[in-house]
Amino acid sequence: MGTRGVVGDKWSMRILWACAIGSAISLYMVAVERQQKNRDRMLAESLQDMEAESGSGESI
Repeated sequence: MGTRGVVGDKWSMRILWACAIGSAISLYMVAVERQQKNRDRMLAESLQDMEAESGSGESI
């Protein structure tokens, strides 16, 4: 019976590590996605500002 418990502990640790690594990877992917969205939003805002500045100069 003692051997069976050790094997169970070994597999439970493997499952625990797999879950921890999977969680870390998913958190990393979420952070990268948020950075990309922020970058895209900042680029769009700067383009809108540039268009607004050039548009006001042409209408005068």
